[in-house]
Amino acid sequence: MKQIAIMHYASPPGIGGVEVTIAHQARTLLDSGYAVRVVSGSGGTFHPQIKTVIDPLFSSSHPEVLRVQAELAKGQITPAYHDLVARIKKALQTALKDVDACIAHNILTLHKNLALTSALAEYVDETSLHLVAYCHDLAWTNRQYQADLHAGQPWDRLRQAWKGVDYATISIMRQHEMAELMGIPAENITIVTGGLDPAQFLRWTETTQRLVKKLKLMDADGILLLPARLTRRKNIELALDIMAALRKQTGSDFRLIVTGPPGPHNPTNKSYLDNLLEQRTQLQLENAVHFLYSEGEDADTPLFVDDDTLADCYRLADALLFPSTQEGFGIPILEAGLSGIPIFCSNLPPLRQTGGDDVTYFDPRHDSPQQIAAHIHTVLNAASTFRLRVRVRQEYRWETIISRFLVPLLER
Repeated sequence: MKQIAIMHYASPPGIGGVEVTIAHQARTLLDSGYAVRVVSGSGGTFHPQIKTVIDPLFSSSHPEVLRVQAELAKGQITPAYHDLVARIKKALQTALKDVDACIAHNILTLHKNLALTSALAEYVDETSLHLVAYCHDLAWTNRQYQADLHAGQPWDRLRQAWKGVDYATISIMRQHEMAELMGIPAENITIVTGGLDPAQFLRWTETTQRLVKKLKLMDADGILLLPARLTRRKNIELALDIMAALRKQTGSDFRLIVTGPPGPHNPTNKSYLDNLLEQRTQLQLENAVHFLYSEGEDADTPLFVDDDTLADCYRLADALLFPSTQEGFGIPILEAGLSGIPIFCSNLPPLRQTGGDDVTYFDPRHDSPQQIAAHIHTVLNAASTFRLRVRVRQEYRWETIISRFLVPLLER
């Protein structure tokens, strides 16, 4: 198993942008099959399977570090600096023992502990450690730091490309800053952006997390929600035809989530589900239309969606699709309105009462599935919020960013 170290002045559970990034990188790399340790000057254990190595000399706030930093800020290289570099280098030999690759956050480009920067440079020169320099901030391009920087070593280490090191940064802007500063091609600097953990950010239930992972919902190009029991007046067969047309017209991976179980008051509703499943197969929508009732933890256990998971479905969805032929009122219109997602629904008086002019209507008896699908696509594609939402969930999940951009660096 490959050993990966992630290093910074501070680490979780400390709060800060870099610390949050470290936490997500560590967890995701662990889930990807790596052995992970976090090395820093302050922090603590935040995951039982992630080793944490804390040495105060690696921090930016240890009294000895601050004293040396104050001297360096005046351009003074003293015996105290050389002594601190030697001690930190010895500590690195223990902290990074048996490590195959180390992700060093900011240490190669920021001056918050120059003794650590120098010690790491010497350690890398003397070992076969594969170093990935993850640079969030650059001391030499920040005006507020200029008074603390001087010509020569150790300050020049912050603006020179280290031999054999892979560089990464968080944005195109930083990439071009680094390329100009270090005199290296921009394409040699990998952009590894920040990201989100949707489950954590949106506080998904365990059921939602299981469904999202099993059904690969985060990879969808569009998610429509139909929150209804499986009864014939809900006209779910039209929703399936609309989905087939939408996917064919766009060539995109649109999905439909149907949340409810068969209605309890009509014994024919079970056969309605069977009919819908057969229609789904005929339309080749097995991986596109998801009846949550059939997504229990095992084949013999149906899933009855609880209120919290239903609320998650609204937060997951890009739009509400409600093709009923009969409704007395239509609570889903209110739920979708409060959730801030666009609504496509039947032109029924009760739904018009609540939706007013803020809903997109269709005639479920006379409009063709192709017409409805085309209208849905036109409305969604014109909405910048929809386009950004899809892009964020597909491209800015931590697991996607790390597997696509960081793991290839570690495997070089």
